[in-house]
Amino acid sequence: PELRAQHVDPVAATRAAIGWLSQHAPHASAWYITPARARAPFSWAAWDENGTFLQRALDPVTGAPDAIRDTLGGDFFYRFHFELQLPYPWGRLTAGIAALALVFVLLTGIVAHRRIFVDFFTFRPGKGQRSWLDAHNLAGVAAWPFHLAIAFTGAVTLASLLMPWAALAHYPNAATFESALAPSLAAPAATGTAGTLAPVASVLEEAARRLKTEGMNQVYVYNPSDSAATIVILGDNNDRLAFGTHVLRFDGKTGKLLSDTQEKRPAVTAFAVLYGLHVAHFAPLATRWLYFASGILLLVVTGSGLRLWLRRRLRRGNTVRLVALDRMNAGMVAGTPVAFSTFFLANHLLPVTLPDRAEREIQVVFAVWFLLLLLALLMPARKSWLIFTGLGCFSALAVALCSAPWGNSVQWGVSLVALCLAGCCVQALRTMRAAHDGG
Repeated sequence: PELRAQHVDPVAATRAAIGWLSQHAPHASAWYITPARARAPFSWAAWDENGTFLQRALDPVTGAPDAIRDTLGGDFFYRFHFELQLPYPWGRLTAGIAALALVFVLLTGIVAHRRIFVDFFTFRPGKGQRSWLDAHNLAGVAAWPFHLAIAFTGAVTLASLLMPWAALAHYPNAATFESALAPSLAAPAATGTAGTLAPVASVLEEAARRLKTEGMNQVYVYNPSDSAATIVILGDNNDRLAFGTHVLRFDGKTGKLLSDTQEKRPAVTAFAVLYGLHVAHFAPLATRWLYFASGILLLVVTGSGLRLWLRRRLRRGNTVRLVALDRMNAGMVAGTPVAFSTFFLANHLLPVTLPDRAEREIQVVFAVWFLLLLLALLMPARKSWLIFTGLGCFSALAVALCSAPWGNSVQWGVSLVALCLAGCCVQALRTMRAAHDGG
């Protein structure tokens, strides 16, 4: 909430971030900095300190985190979607296996779905189960290319975890493999001799000149207080699909350019294109909204599929397993948006001076999520659907209220999305109530 949409100079913001890190984390083995940009007017820095990996949002002007509340912000959702808040590597393995499963489901679904083109143009509202099935088919077919692309590219980003055997057969360890994969990103060994960084202004200006329209995506400073200090700057993909294929490497002591590398190896370039398609840094605003709408369609497919699968089996007879699944579906599908909305509420409402505040925000999310799932197990699914969709409406409105748009375009966006979610929850509440009243 302290940040305001503003024009930011990535070079000046990165210089300020390095200045702050030089004073407060001089003995870290490396600094990893994401420069401020128009869509995120702050620098994001990560470094190790006494064996602990720290990360902070830094003010684009002062370079200090003091003026910004301690929070993971959007990074919580970014990491949760491929790590599931689980220790490495278990969360990533789970997400990768799920991505591969989705790829297989989508490909076999096309083979099994003989009426795919007919169903794309078919929707019959007010027909009960028939309408649910039409919505399920229509949403699935409409965004099928997006679903397949996102699932496949997501699995590719985790390929070294899912299929490590080729790398293990040709390289003695993971570090050697990573060095061969991206030699321009390799960290030099520290010499143990103290050193001082050269003025970074000229380094960043030279990088901006060479990267031109690409922009800076990441700045790595290896061994910042050692004579082997090295600065590595990765280009972004604002003007192309391929992600991070342009890398500049500077001597940290002198500021001299050591190498200007543009990756051209076919396998690495193919990976960079697939990863760039996944993260969509290249995408203009209209394409980003298309990604968003396609993601919503995938939620529709998942939610309607769960309902259709269970309704059909519950008509054959209730069992403890099916009843529990029916209740858990209500807790997951309708309860998860409520739990995630509390992250934004906690970000606004927790005291700014609260110790370990970022961790507390995450704990709030999981505490609410656990309570909602427990409540869903203890009450009939019909009631929990109505209660949770109502809570979803109120929580989305609360987020919009806390993000009252007083001249801040970022908060306008948050409020708009929250109000849309509230409207969806209201409609879902009406639909559920009508379906239940009709038996």
